[in-house]
Amino acid sequence: MSVCVLLTCCCLMFLVWTQRTHRKHNAMSRTTFFEVKILDAKTKEQLCFLEKVEPHSTIGDIKSLIHKSYPHWYPARQALKLDPKDKALRDDEILQNLPVGTSATFYFRDLGPQLGWTMVFLAESIGALLTYLLFYFRVPFIYSHRYTSTSQPVVKLACACHTSHYVKRLIETIFVHRFSPGTMPLRTIIRNCAYYWGFSAWLAYYINHPLYTPPSYGELQVNCALVLFVVCELGNFSIHLSLNNFRGDGSRGRKFPVPSKNPFTWLFYFVSCPNYTYEVGAWVSFSIMTQCLPVALYTLLGFFQMSIWAKGKHRAYSREFKDYPDQRTAIIPLIL
Repeated sequence: MSVCVLLTCCCLMFLVWTQRTHRKHNAMSRTTFFEVKILDAKTKEQLCFLEKVEPHSTIGDIKSLIHKSYPHWYPARQALKLDPKDKALRDDEILQNLPVGTSATFYFRDLGPQLGWTMVFLAESIGALLTYLLFYFRVPFIYSHRYTSTSQPVVKLACACHTSHYVKRLIETIFVHRFSPGTMPLRTIIRNCAYYWGFSAWLAYYINHPLYTPPSYGELQVNCALVLFVVCELGNFSIHLSLNNFRGDGSRGRKFPVPSKNPFTWLFYFVSCPNYTYEVGAWVSFSIMTQCLPVALYTLLGFFQMSIWAKGKHRAYSREFKDYPDQRTAIIPLIL
């Protein structure tokens, strides 16, 4: 009797397994695969043809398939468009959700060599730091030998402030910032590095020049500027730590940054991007400390650029969150 029951159970299990396998096979046979044609955006020549692409594949998956055919075109340097004049599609967009049929055509554009954001920040900061120190230590042939080499206290203090600023940026880049998986074209990195390194050399040339004259109001001006510089640097670092902790807390979901117990973060009550506010404040104080026109010009250009970034972030917050505080401005409290 027990043998019959055992055989019956085995037969039932076999039937269930057969039915499940049959259903799975039918489901797979009903799946509509896509055929994807990749054309060069400039010449319209076909680069490759991808068969049986699953409908839930993302643009990132398609880039990976292209990478298998063309190893030198890694996904980060690829841009795929529905039309040569359209914007590049995001990597997270799903194939079946795009306005294409089962025979999809994408236009490919090579973005050129790319580097990650961590390498971008490191290159900018290390170059600016070393460039300034070359002038501070009076590397031969930078200044004429006919000038008497003097070492004023404000020059040493300016070097300490400039060095600490970029050392802080390096520490933040390595240990604090959370960068997106995006990249930057190598040609843009070269332009950015030329900007930071060039200005650093220009500032250092005048501040460390043997004929450099100290600020008009002497130690009072230098010491007041130093206090403001330290406060702004600590504030900037505190905001970056706060943003890092805020993004790392997955339980919060999508929310906008708010002040914490740290007094330096209370600037969030008034502006959307206090990190830029403190950054501008640090360079304003450095301009006052050195009383150097190139530093003031560099500060002004930096303020314009950071204002654009801050206003864009402020608009994004305002659009995304209906309860976003009305009293906040972008970068300067109550003004901008």
